[in-house]
Amino acid sequence: MFVDSHCHINLPELADRADEVLANMQKNQVGHALCVSVNLPEWPQVLAMAERFPNVYASVGVHPDYENEIEPSAEKLVELSQHHKVIAIGETGLDYFRLKGDLEWQRARFRTHIQAAIQCDKPLIIHTREAAADTLRIMGEERAGDVGGVMHCFTESWEVAEAAMAMGFYISFSGIVTFKNAIALKEVAIKVPMDRMLIETDSPYLAPVPYRGKTNEPAYVKLVAEEIARLRNISLEEVAAATTRNFFKLFKFA
Repeated sequence: MFVDSHCHINLPELADRADEVLANMQKNQVGHALCVSVNLPEWPQVLAMAERFPNVYASVGVHPDYENEIEPSAEKLVELSQHHKVIAIGETGLDYFRLKGDLEWQRARFRTHIQAAIQCDKPLIIHTREAAADTLRIMGEERAGDVGGVMHCFTESWEVAEAAMAMGFYISFSGIVTFKNAIALKEVAIKVPMDRMLIETDSPYLAPVPYRGKTNEPAYVKLVAEEIARLRNISLEEVAAATTRNFFKLFKFA
């Protein structure tokens, strides 16, 4: 069984055919999916998806790319996290690629999410793009390691992966690892210990080869696992077992 540890099936590309998306998951042995929040106005749709399907779970948080949002307080995030299908805080973090200028508001928002995660004792889903140094610094300053979490859709260096794992975080690989030009990322996928690895789609974005450029969906997480198995010269079953076990351990199902 596989688990898609990060998707956005509440978005119209997938929500409009949710029953088909879930059926495709079953056909491809994808047993569970985590539907991840990117802003609070759309969070009810994220939660509704988790409530509709027993094998779909939710997070609550505001993505760093959403600049003109009412800033969530730690108290509000903790309040929303109390729903039994909410298993994580995020996605949160820093993104210096899409937005420029004074991004102190991003850093403040990131700190708020870490504080909320510690208060409700739920792991963090962290997004970082062209901001690794500040991301790791704030994680350390705010004691993100107290709750741990996942570095989602990882595209950074091995050194960044090592630093995050030292704080108790997991490293999650998306369809990007299947791209022919992702040579450095493939090397990281070989090095990350199997007991610190997750897999994801980030669907409807970043479809893996051979669907690159098309709408992604949770069923395709199996293709991510196949690439990792190929890179590491291990069985697909080993990747499935390890990443599924890691998901349930991180998100405290047991």
